[in-house]
Amino acid sequence: MKKPMLILIAGPYRSGTGDDPAKMAANLARLEEAAGPIYQAGHVPMIGEWVALPVFRYLLDKDVFYDTAHRLLQHCDAVLRLPGESTGADQDVKIAQERGIPVYYDLAEIPA
Repeated sequence: MKKPMLILIAGPYRSGTGDDPAKMAANLARLEEAAGPIYQAGHVPMIGEWVALPVFRYLLDKDVFYDTAHRLLQHCDAVLRLPGESTGADQDVKIAQERGIPVYYDLAEIPA
């Protein structure tokens, strides 16, 4: 590995929650579970909601979540797609593939 990768962790956040804060918090916790192993592999984990949530609280515009991920993908070196139905995560994968950014579907696939 030449340098640490910035890896976007993509998976369900709002999908299937009915915007229930407890369910969204549980989904964020599942996304965050992947952060430690990514860091231990020598990389920098990134979750779009870490950036989008403060902006959302300011703008109160749900589109901020998709737009933030889209902007982050201009800086990311890879995407980890976690299981679960998520339009936003599927969109992240599509953008990554269009840009030639590797997409991993399991933590074991990420090079150390």
